[in-house]
Amino acid sequence: MIILGLDPSLSCTGWGVIRSEGSRIAHVANGQIPTNAKAPMVTRLAVLQSALAEVIVAYSPDRAAAEEIFLNKNPQSTLKLAQARGAVLAACGTVGLQVNEHAARKVKKAVVGTGAAEKTQVQAMLKVLLPGVELVGADAADALAVAIADAHLGGR
Repeated sequence: MIILGLDPSLSCTGWGVIRSEGSRIAHVANGQIPTNAKAPMVTRLAVLQSALAEVIVAYSPDRAAAEEIFLNKNPQSTLKLAQARGAVLAACGTVGLQVNEHAARKVKKAVVGTGAAEKTQVQAMLKVLLPGVELVGADAADALAVAIADAHLGGR
């Protein structure tokens, strides 16, 4: 099973691909899709959707997973996150790719063992779970964590 993990963000969407065979997981690829903060919103969303479509074609995942949306204190930030997430989900939906959603705390618990884990703890555990992995950046690391959590949690 090939799983595509997603960490949607308007500024930089992370993605990570793993192979899951029973309880074994292996790193396939990871990356980030940055957008130009000065570009119009529609352009930024189009960049996210088309770049992710290329990732889907390149790795042919069996399913995808993304963190559930969370509310920021700033409503504008939440709105921008929701729009970026919509573009990412649309790229998956265009090819009929199932997307499971997981709460951030469940992702951290599945990877580190505690839902209150810090980003540095998640990244350290990724290096244990995926020996030799070279993380492209923090957003890609978060996406790999989502993929690993999905391998363990499935649609739960």
